[in-house]
Amino acid sequence: MGASLGDLRGRRRKRRPMADINVTPLVDVMLVLLIIFMVTAPMMTSGVNVDLPKTDAAPVNTDTKPITVSIRSNGDLYLGDEPVSQDELVDQLKAVAQNDREHRIFVRGDSHIDYGRVMQVMGQITAGGFTHVALLAQQPPGGAN
Repeated sequence: MGASLGDLRGRRRKRRPMADINVTPLVDVMLVLLIIFMVTAPMMTSGVNVDLPKTDAAPVNTDTKPITVSIRSNGDLYLGDEPVSQDELVDQLKAVAQNDREHRIFVRGDSHIDYGRVMQVMGQITAGGFTHVALLAQQPPGGAN
């Protein structure tokens, strides 16, 4: 019995727990997932070609001409082509938009004006209840493709 215990102790000492992680199964799974995403991604972006019927009905979303608020380099505000004070801006916008809170408003800021001033005007318009406020920028020469 003593000899058999000695043999077991000897085996236990020679065999240590494996400290290395076998990454081969992980790499295999990741490669399979990569292939699946590479195959399915183009299918998700392309649509199905459908020949839609023709109709004489008016479109549901009638886009109106957007209102433009401009900020000059000296800080002056303009609603369209008319100068407006900062205190009157929201009231003038409501009058021009006929209280339509979803009317599109474009904010144009001079390239030399402080960014904080532009954000202040946009915040004032948004606080006035308008939800579709966007910044305008000039396209680089040659246009975008």
